[in-house]
Amino acid sequence: MSQPVPPPNQQPGAQPVDGNPYAGQQPGAPTGNPFAGQQPGAYGQPAPAFGGAPFAPPAPPRDKVALGLVAAVVAALVGAFLYGVIAGAIEREVGYIAIGVGFLVGFAASKVGGRNPILPVVSAVLSVGAVYLGQLIGISIILSDLIHQSASTLFIDHFDVLTKAWGEGSDFMTYVFLLLGAVAAFGGAKKA
Repeated sequence: MSQPVPPPNQQPGAQPVDGNPYAGQQPGAPTGNPFAGQQPGAYGQPAPAFGGAPFAPPAPPRDKVALGLVAAVVAALVGAFLYGVIAGAIEREVGYIAIGVGFLVGFAASKVGGRNPILPVVSAVLSVGAVYLGQLIGISIILSDLIHQSASTLFIDHFDVLTKAWGEGSDFMTYVFLLLGAVAAFGGAKKA
C-alpha cells in the first residue's frame, strides 16, 4: 500500500481541518502560488472594475497605402484585359464581369494596403478606368475580326478610332456597367 503524501508547503505541525489539508495553514505561509502576494493590477495599476487582467493595446494597423495603390493598378489592368477578352469573344458586354473587375480592384487594394480610407475611393476610380479599358479591348477584338488586323495593332495604332467607336456605340447600359464597377470596387475595399 502507498503512504499518504502531505500537501506541498504544509507547515510542520499544521493539522487538516475537516478533511481539508490546506485549512490548517497559517496566513502568510507559502502556498505554492508564486503570484499570491502581488498587486491585483499589472505594474502597480489598479485592477479593472470587473476583475481580470487589463487588455494590452492593439497593435497599430499596418497601412501600406503605396503598396495598396500598386496592387489596385495591377488588378485594374488584369481585370481590364480579362473583361476585354471575354467581351470580345462573346461580342457583348457583361455586367457581372464589370462587377467582378470592380470587386477585384477594391479587394486587392484593401487587402494589400490596409484599411486606409482613401483606398476605396481610389479603387472606385480605377475600376471605372478598368471597365472602360476593358470595353475598348473588347471593341478592338471585335473590330479586328471585321477588318482582319490584329487586335493589339488596332488597339495601339488606332486608339483614337476605338475611343470614337466607344463613344458612338455607348448607351445607358455602358454607363451602368461603369457605375457597377465603381460600386463593386468600393464595396470590395470595405469588405477586405
